[in-house]
Amino acid sequence: MFPVDHLILLAAILILVGIVSSKLSARLGLPVLVLFLVIGMLAGESGIGGIAFDNPAGAHALGTLALAMILFDGGLQTPTSSIKKVWKPASLLATVGVLITALITGLAAAYILGLPLLEGFLLGAIVGSTDAAAVFSLLRNAGIHINKKLKSTLEIESASNDPMAIFLTVGLLEVLVNNMEPGAGLLKLFILQMGLGGLVGLGVGWVSVKLINRIHLVASGLYPVMVAACGFLSFGISANLGGSGFLAIFLTGVFIGNHRIAFQRSTFLFHDGLAWLSQIVMFVVLGLLINPVSLLDVWLEGLLIAAVLILVARPIAVLPIMKMFGFNAREASLVAWVGLRGSVPIILAIFPLMFGLEGAELIFNVVFFVVLISATIQGTTLPIVARKLRLTEKPPAVPAASLEITALEEVDADIVEYTLSDHPRAAGRRLSQMALPDTTVVAMITRGKDVIPPRGSTELMAGDHLFVVLRPETRAFIDCVFSDAVGVVSDELPDQELKLKGSTKIDDLCHSYGLLIKTEDGQTTLDSLIRDTLPSQPEVGASLHIEGIMLAVLETLGGRITTVGLSVQEKPSE
Repeated sequence: MFPVDHLILLAAILILVGIVSSKLSARLGLPVLVLFLVIGMLAGESGIGGIAFDNPAGAHALGTLALAMILFDGGLQTPTSSIKKVWKPASLLATVGVLITALITGLAAAYILGLPLLEGFLLGAIVGSTDAAAVFSLLRNAGIHINKKLKSTLEIESASNDPMAIFLTVGLLEVLVNNMEPGAGLLKLFILQMGLGGLVGLGVGWVSVKLINRIHLVASGLYPVMVAACGFLSFGISANLGGSGFLAIFLTGVFIGNHRIAFQRSTFLFHDGLAWLSQIVMFVVLGLLINPVSLLDVWLEGLLIAAVLILVARPIAVLPIMKMFGFNAREASLVAWVGLRGSVPIILAIFPLMFGLEGAELIFNVVFFVVLISATIQGTTLPIVARKLRLTEKPPAVPAASLEITALEEVDADIVEYTLSDHPRAAGRRLSQMALPDTTVVAMITRGKDVIPPRGSTELMAGDHLFVVLRPETRAFIDCVFSDAVGVVSDELPDQELKLKGSTKIDDLCHSYGLLIKTEDGQTTLDSLIRDTLPSQPEVGASLHIEGIMLAVLETLGGRITTVGLSVQEKPSE
């Protein structure tokens, strides 16, 4: 048997164990990263697996590749609408917040460990970034939801604060090992890292979208691979020019993810799977690298540093910034508690080992212990903290399950399969009562083994599969129509116009989208409501404001209003 055969077997077993253990995350209340790290430690030379692994350079290479893939997937899943809403507080948290956290934690680390001040600041910089993506994975598994603005702030911060921590770590190592000038040298490195990273990321993203949409590949399965290659191209160009490869690949992902590309949904699913695989491999390898016995030598110091980080440094860094942008005390407190440390600190802790810094092993062990404490305590208590702060909300209106069958390249449309849950909005209602967007067509309905021709009189039932042809921009509205959020007033509708038939009834509209529109007769159509309310015969462009909603006349025919545009002007309240 060749050595590679043994390696493939071990890798398959560890990955399978990691995947199966992810199912235990919600039940045990632990973030998946903790489980993966524990699996790696158990599989290591000092654990039951007995796998000998002592290669910091190899772990760094694997960790960098995996982290780049995770950030790219995060960029693909980040809508620009979320960035526009919270980019100011999120960017300050990701830069100034990380810097303040690093300084306070570093000062404490230098005192607790008896290190020189710069080495203490190095340790603070290494643990400066957060991993809120793991937190929200845990929240979703636990069925907890918080308001959209707060969630976006945490997600954008977690996705964008890694470059700052990486810059601080590399910069301080250059000062400590290569005697770089601390002031001007660090400033030049910061401008180079962030400036080049941003320019390359957006530039490669723009070129990638043009290339993906113009090229016609022989196999549809090559499109997700091509998107991944574009992401790594962005990372490689930026890193080789001296910029931040992590910032570049994240911005390339954001640019691609917010533009229409061929086979978009399947591409997202492919990269989501790659990101999960990257997490499993990265955390298991990092777990293999640590000797669990060595953590016992630093448990007290690690516990004290973790306490300063969680209870002092993070709150001091976060609370003023959150207050500056109008967040209340409860929201700021939750953000302060979501200082969950994850993969980046452990990968950055390898840097001192590679640079040959004296005392690098101590820094690595302390950082590993701090990450374990932070992830375990903050991760397990976050659902409780969110409830105690009264920041949990009802779940948003999303379908039980949906699957993109294909994207129609020549037509700006998708074919999507929706599966109705056990208690959907649509159960017991006719297809004609769904108030679907004007351009949407239900092509087929299956129920068990039966195929049901879609007619206006067709009554929908729980468990039905609907095959819907839709325009991409209407996807969020149709998700709402076929969701299981019965009786929930919707505040998750996108900030764009919904085009409806003039024959849509008010009751059907309110039921389908969770809106509140009070009229004398719920069977009134949009056409009748507008014509009866406006003082004169409505023309194209005329509008009516009612219950925080604007109804605009888009098309008329023979005195009838055939198409109406609906825009939510004010978020409804229960």
